[in-house]
Amino acid sequence: MATKQQTLQSKYQLLSGQEIPIVGFGVYMIPPSTTEKVAGEALKAGFRHIDTAIMYRNEKGSGRAIQNSGLDRSELFLTTKIPPESMGYERSKRVIDASLKEAGQEYFDMILIHAPYGGKKDRLGSWDALVEAQRAGKVKSIGVSNYGIHHLEELEEYITGGGGGEISVGQYELHPWLDHSDIVEWLQSRGIVVEAYSPLAHGTRFDEPVLRTIGNKYKKSPAQVLIRWSLQMGFVPLPKSTTPQRIRENTEVFDFELSAEEMEQLNTGEYSPTDWDPTVDDD
Repeated sequence: MATKQQTLQSKYQLLSGQEIPIVGFGVYMIPPSTTEKVAGEALKAGFRHIDTAIMYRNEKGSGRAIQNSGLDRSELFLTTKIPPESMGYERSKRVIDASLKEAGQEYFDMILIHAPYGGKKDRLGSWDALVEAQRAGKVKSIGVSNYGIHHLEELEEYITGGGGGEISVGQYELHPWLDHSDIVEWLQSRGIVVEAYSPLAHGTRFDEPVLRTIGNKYKKSPAQVLIRWSLQMGFVPLPKSTTPQRIRENTEVFDFELSAEEMEQLNTGEYSPTDWDPTVDDD
């Protein structure tokens, strides 16, 4: 379990040998026209990790925020993702190069396969493209998002059989009302860092009494309590906001710690995705 000795500048070691900031800024559903400004606010607030994707259509704004931040590129961590329609070796290879150009970057810190669609051949083909890109220096670390355990085991078997690469990150919708504990255990038992997208459940649970009670105790917002929960679960939360004040508030989560009892109160066992759930795809 994480402790309050962590700071916004703390990092986790990845299996690739690289490091990842323990909190990231998500840009899902932020319009392309405002992404540069909003992501720039996040960097000013102390975020050093931006999570974008081809599907979000805001790689360009994310890249520009990094370019105009005045910060050294080595201090920043930028993630993008291969979309379902680009699964397969050749298609993934093309979109990796296209994303680098779109974001104006020489490399990405992380590229994930966004979802396990397309069947085994295309999933493994996309992985081959990632491994190739990693060896070419186009990306430093690689991983997956929304993979069910059967997809993860398929990939693990491929890697150990000589496919190459390493799963550095698994990214999932994770909050107290979406229990992916089986997947989390699979990943963490292998030293794979778990990222939590939609850690605030899109604000749909802010009125939950347990959040209000805990928040009142620590004088923290429901969002801050949820980010703190995610950190103490050992996740890398990716909160999103477009409001400068709330962006700053989302960084102020290192001056309190939830008790074991409070963590248990937030262990609802509920399974209610607010986004898609490709983990259950049978293909």
